[in-house]
Amino acid sequence: MAAISGKGHAPRMQDHQNSALATIARPLRLTLLGMWAERLTRAFWPLWTVLLLALSALAFGVQDHLPLEAAWTALVLAIAAAGWTLWRGLRAFRAPTRTEALIRLDSRLPGQPIAALTDTQAIGGDDPASLAVWQAHRARMAARAAQARAVEPDLKLARRDPFALRYVALTAFVMAMIFGSLWRVTSVQALAPGAGNELAAGPTWEGWAQPPAYTGKPSIYMNDIAEGRLELPIGTRLQFRLYGEVGDLTLSETVSGRTDVPAASETTHDFTLTRPGEVVIAGPGGRTWALSATPDTAPTVTPATSAEREGDGRFTMEFTARDDYGVAAGQVSIALDLPAVERIYGLTVEPEPREAVVLDLPMPMTGNRAEFTEALIDDLSEHPFANLPVAMTFTVTDAAGQEGRAEPVNLILPGRRFFDPLAAALIEVRRDLLWSRANAARSAQILKAITHRPEELIRNERAYLRLRVLMRDLDVQKASLSPDTRDAMAAELWEIALMVEEGDLASAMERLRRAQDRLDEAIRNGAEQGEIDELMQELREALNDYMRELAEEAERNPDSQLSQNMDGMEMSGDQLQQMLDELQRLMEEGRMAEAQELMEMLRQLMENMQVAQGEGQGQGQGGPGQQAMRELQDTLRGQQGLSDDAFRDLQDGQEGNEGQRPGQQGQQGQGQQGEGQQPGEGQGEGEGQGEGRSLAQRQQDLRDRLGQLQGGQLPGDGTERGEEGRRQLDRAGRAMEEAEEALRDGDLPGALDRQAEAMEALRDGMQQFGEALAENQMEGNAEQGQEFGQADPNGQRDPLGREPGNSARIGSDRNMLQGEDVYRRAQDLLDEIRRRSGEQARPEGEREYLRRLLDMF
Repeated sequence: MAAISGKGHAPRMQDHQNSALATIARPLRLTLLGMWAERLTRAFWPLWTVLLLALSALAFGVQDHLPLEAAWTALVLAIAAAGWTLWRGLRAFRAPTRTEALIRLDSRLPGQPIAALTDTQAIGGDDPASLAVWQAHRARMAARAAQARAVEPDLKLARRDPFALRYVALTAFVMAMIFGSLWRVTSVQALAPGAGNELAAGPTWEGWAQPPAYTGKPSIYMNDIAEGRLELPIGTRLQFRLYGEVGDLTLSETVSGRTDVPAASETTHDFTLTRPGEVVIAGPGGRTWALSATPDTAPTVTPATSAEREGDGRFTMEFTARDDYGVAAGQVSIALDLPAVERIYGLTVEPEPREAVVLDLPMPMTGNRAEFTEALIDDLSEHPFANLPVAMTFTVTDAAGQEGRAEPVNLILPGRRFFDPLAAALIEVRRDLLWSRANAARSAQILKAITHRPEELIRNERAYLRLRVLMRDLDVQKASLSPDTRDAMAAELWEIALMVEEGDLASAMERLRRAQDRLDEAIRNGAEQGEIDELMQELREALNDYMRELAEEAERNPDSQLSQNMDGMEMSGDQLQQMLDELQRLMEEGRMAEAQELMEMLRQLMENMQVAQGEGQGQGQGGPGQQAMRELQDTLRGQQGLSDDAFRDLQDGQEGNEGQRPGQQGQQGQGQQGEGQQPGEGQGEGEGQGEGRSLAQRQQDLRDRLGQLQGGQLPGDGTERGEEGRRQLDRAGRAMEEAEEALRDGDLPGALDRQAEAMEALRDGMQQFGEALAENQMEGNAEQGQEFGQADPNGQRDPLGREPGNSARIGSDRNMLQGEDVYRRAQDLLDEIRRRSGEQARPEGEREYLRRLLDMF
């Protein structure tokens, strides 16, 4: 552009330019500083990388551990590297100018307004219109320039430092500041000529105090600690190094209690603080500290005085542990409290020695262990100490190995409770065996008594078979029972008791009866609330299953007569649930007598809801499927009877009767076998159809009978369940054949095992056939179902003997009391309530309930 013509225009434009540049002075200055930082960083990053690495090595004291020649070589290399990087940086560095800063700042603005402000108008200076356009353009550029912001410097060095050496040096320097000391840098003076004289003129020392790691306290650099009193935990490790001529500095201490104290002029001292005392460094620059030893107190543990038992046998016991620095671990030892054991029945003999049970105490996974409360949860139901008096001793230890022990807690070790009387008896037999093997003969006699007449006592056939095998083994080995065999028998008794208690009953009615029996037994024995709640839930589930089975039976057999036909009397599932809710409420309030009465009422109601054979189309022998099921049941009963006879023969033979049952007439004379006669033949005649036939022959008859059934029509033929049932019958046939061979060989124990397997296979097969029959029942193929409430004179009365009302509800429409009897009975009830509410021995909850009744009436 040409120079502007006209007077007064040039000065005015210069003023506009200066004012515009003044508005960007601060961004321009910051941009210039950023360019200085950018060029210094790019030019001198190798220099400070070398310096940081050298300082890190000196702070870590590398020079103190290297030979003199190696230290000198490293020092010379470090100085040479620093000089070369300095020379390289100075050569590459170029100081930025203000013009370069203006150019960088202008490059970030749209239209480069700063350059426009420094331009001059070349032509048209005399033309007012052109001059006005030029001034408007400069005004717009000045407004844009006023929006300028400082340009950030580019400090990225990734392309110049591909191996990130600057970060390595920085990391090493930070680690040196944390774990090293800059004081060690001064020790490089020892590498200079004549350094020995300087050391002689000015000796120095270093010291560190390292508390035990479990205290969580940091290490202390003793050079930074002034003279005076210093408190340190017991077990703190003290290390000192003395530099200079030997003898210029000496160290003495009375805190370690050492007997082999090294010379005070030794250059290295390493000892542990065990008691309060003094540490003195004598000589130039020496110091004296009075150390107080903070003791590490032993941990303490405070257990609860009782344990809570869960419904499944687990127990929960809380404890609180404390320590000044934190508890490291804990254990509880559970030992038999023999003086507190009631020595009756199988516990009268001296017990066999048994080690205490040791359990690890739970520790917090996170948080502070200085003080915490935890709960020990475990299940020792199968241990011999279960439900016996024990002494529980809690101990805790800290990281220093100190132990804290609580006073023993004496209690009954919680274990699983069995409410079925048979299961409880088996658990007691198991307890006696584990108490002492001297109880083996007594336990065998008890098992014989239990299994003598099992029809009304043992409802689980599989449990009965396993119990017979166990009884046989115990009777054989009672004189020489080993600990391993005893433990195996105890484990088997536990499994059998669980089968009896929990059961695998297929009948919904049986499950309901069992649930009622267990709950009734729990109420009588004063069970805990958690156990009662569990049994109540079991009763609810069994009742629901039973009602669902009745509904399904009614759908399958619409012509069957159920209890709904009892002169219009009906009882819905909701009403039964209301009875259960009332029963639970009574038990929660502690009114066990009333709960027991309601329980008996519920039992009578269930007994009146018996399922009986229907009348009509379903009568008679039924279809081929039902006939086959009855014949399979007869076969199973025959196998059961044969197994009982074989077992009695085995018992009689072990008792010295030489294979002859009491009352049996042997053909070769009492107590003798005929010549050439195999054991098991000619003996054990059964009753009825087994009269005069050997056990092996009877077993063969049962196998032939099973084969005939397999050749005929069975329920579910062609279906998956039917095929599975036939496979189970094949397995039963093979087991019967092996049992027959064992009987002919005189191997009664082996025959009993095979017979048990055959009965199990028969039951499994019958279960498969029964399910197939229920799924594929066709018209005329099955009995017409079962009916509620067998016809009897009392069939139209409720469990309390009342006639049902006409509105299809439980109870009677008739007034039970009339006339003056109503008032007399009401007065008697009020008098009885007042009397009971005044008895202080009754529970507070019951008395409160009685008082509320009096307030109402």
